[in-house]
Amino acid sequence: MAFVTLAPASPRSASGDDPAGPAATPRAAADDRPVASRSRVGTVIGHIVLIAIALFSIFPVYWLFATALRAPENALDQTLLPWPLSFENIAYVWQTIPIGGMLWNTFWMSLVLASLQLFFAVLAAYAFAMWEFRGRKILMFLFIGSWLVPFQVTMIPNYLLVGQLGLLGTVGGVIVPQIAGAFAVLLMVQHMSAFPRELIEAAHLDGRGSWATLWTVVVPNMKPALAALGIMGFISAWNEYLWPSLVMRQGDALIQVGVRGFLSAEGNNWGATMAAAGLACIPVLLIYVFLQRYVVDAFVRSGLK
Repeated sequence: MAFVTLAPASPRSASGDDPAGPAATPRAAADDRPVASRSRVGTVIGHIVLIAIALFSIFPVYWLFATALRAPENALDQTLLPWPLSFENIAYVWQTIPIGGMLWNTFWMSLVLASLQLFFAVLAAYAFAMWEFRGRKILMFLFIGSWLVPFQVTMIPNYLLVGQLGLLGTVGGVIVPQIAGAFAVLLMVQHMSAFPRELIEAAHLDGRGSWATLWTVVVPNMKPALAALGIMGFISAWNEYLWPSLVMRQGDALIQVGVRGFLSAEGNNWGATMAAAGLACIPVLLIYVFLQRYVVDAFVRSGLK
């Protein structure tokens, strides 16, 4: 346990002046300056560290595209620059698997899954944040706690459930077990807890029920948070690999399963694998680049509460 010792409050003179005198004024003014303006050297060092972390983080993505643009016989080359550039791997992937159809199926799967997660998260968060009922805190604790359960623990029960529903080998089998996400509910609860209760009470006095209040008052005022959650849900569904590879029996349905086709017991075609993975990354990278401010805004708002 850490203890913090607080300095005793300095007495003030009867006139209200600071007993430390005028000499203390410049020091106090210096402490009030923004952190970034206190030390130019510290700012430069901070930027250098951030640039190094950014380069370290983006290097695997660069290496993926660099390997995809090498000639097939040079796929395992260790040189940093892929030269001369070759598009043979991309052409081979395009001719070997129906990657256009895979990307289209994956897009609709991700869009439907993100929309359903958003819908159920709004309903659950409204109940947890706006209603008072017995056992609310315990129920919310258990629901949010399910977020900490590893996927490997629930993988087999979910697989058996999907099999009993007759959804194995279908896109529906990928979607159904994931339509209620604990993270989505937690994020919505944080935003709805800070929603002005005066607007809710005004809507009730206006004669609106809970359902009408939710969709005509609460949801229209939470568009940035909903947009951010929808984008994150879409990206998460797009990048999901393990569960689709377990459920889908057709190798040409989703891009996550199609990439696996280039890894075989006879030998891994790393050039084609990287080319397929690179093509699969392009749509979601474009979505994130154009809509990233909503994602950042959601995390900033959540951190302020």
